[in-house]
Amino acid sequence: MVRIPVKNTNIFTIRSESNETSSDLKSIQKEVCKIKGKFLFLLPLIFIIVLLSISCGQTAVVQSTSIETILEVTTTTTSLQSSNTINSGETMATIGSNAFRFPNASEVENRFTIQDAFPGLKFKRPLDLQNAGDGSGRVFIVEQDGRIYVIENKPTIKVELFLDISDRIDNSGNEMGLLGLAFHPDFKANGFFYVNYTNSTSTVISKFKTDPSNLNRADPTSEEIMLTFNQPYSNHNGGQLAFNPNDSYLYIGVGDGGNEGDPQKNGQNCNTLLGKILRIDINKKDTGLNYSIPPDNPFVNNSQGKREEIYAYGLRNPWRFSFDPQSGRLWAADVGQNRIEEIDLIDKGKNYGWNIMEGSLCYNPPSGCNTSGLELPIYEYQHPLGEAVTGGYVYSGQKLPVLYGAYIYADYGTGLIWGLWYQEGSKPQNFTLTDTKLNISSFGIDENNELYMTSFDGKIYSLELLP
Repeated sequence: MVRIPVKNTNIFTIRSESNETSSDLKSIQKEVCKIKGKFLFLLPLIFIIVLLSISCGQTAVVQSTSIETILEVTTTTTSLQSSNTINSGETMATIGSNAFRFPNASEVENRFTIQDAFPGLKFKRPLDLQNAGDGSGRVFIVEQDGRIYVIENKPTIKVELFLDISDRIDNSGNEMGLLGLAFHPDFKANGFFYVNYTNSTSTVISKFKTDPSNLNRADPTSEEIMLTFNQPYSNHNGGQLAFNPNDSYLYIGVGDGGNEGDPQKNGQNCNTLLGKILRIDINKKDTGLNYSIPPDNPFVNNSQGKREEIYAYGLRNPWRFSFDPQSGRLWAADVGQNRIEEIDLIDKGKNYGWNIMEGSLCYNPPSGCNTSGLELPIYEYQHPLGEAVTGGYVYSGQKLPVLYGAYIYADYGTGLIWGLWYQEGSKPQNFTLTDTKLNISSFGIDENNELYMTSFDGKIYSLELLP
């Protein structure tokens, strides 16, 4: 991996509201300053003009102090306000979706560490962390063997078993088990959530409901299977579930089904769901389905037998994707074969190349491949710097303002955590934030968009800036 020199660009747009008194004062001062220039020769007015000149200078100091105070509040607060409040605040520094800054290396390179987010708690192969978006402040930890725990973090840490479906899950393969969790956008009202798991033959996408008498407990008998499809091998099952906040559709990450090298060529075959990102509408049902096909999915009403659930294709094993809360862009990390780990921006109907290509390199054939119509990664790194990419999130919390807008991700094999700064028309800038030596299985965010990591040492970690 080559690190590219960084550039300085603006990140903050300062917005300051003045009251009527301040506005009137400035107007008067402006006129007086004009008088000072015109009638300086009038000796009787010199004393008054000097006093008013001092007043003009004092006003400038007050305005400057006000802006510095606003900036300090915005960039250092650790309160539990949502990032949307910060972005819409009229008296704070605002960072919109078009505001972006590539940092200096000294600000971020190896400037972070990790911290046990919930001391005393340990889980068995945790591989997903989600929040319910219901204002409760809870986070939910997914264990690969089929259990989900809920953590309440106020006023003290409390953990309870939320759901146990280990009786219907096969996790005999390293990449099998309970792999993903997503809460319905209207979860607070309907109590619905969705899981992605494997049984002995297939991937299953199911809906469950919470117990109305105990919101920290789900009803394991409430399962409604939404979608299922066969898995030919034990590996490359994907597993991510996420709702797009802009369209409320459920997106599903599906690997190519294994084995090595995609022998069934599923990535390029749109008659199968394997090797794809799917998009379905779980609020409606088409005939014969427990969901409906969004009307603008790329293969709607095709006559070639292509699966209409497909949103994008040509993926090997997308291990975690997420939506940028500012731009709405879909970021995905696709695990490579043996040379390249890649980060993709997923767009509707696009082909991301596997198994013709592995990242930016030809795979099948190993050279001279036809790359026309294929989407290249926005960033990639080669082995042995890493072994298997773990996708993360575009940071939009308040605790670590220097990371705002950066895509935070890791490598499962080496434990390195990186920040990737990307802007259309510019070369991406990638920095090592910290070296954890951990098997980081996933990232997650809480309701305040603060970042967490799950690790196979059983702990949940947060990212912290070094002093």
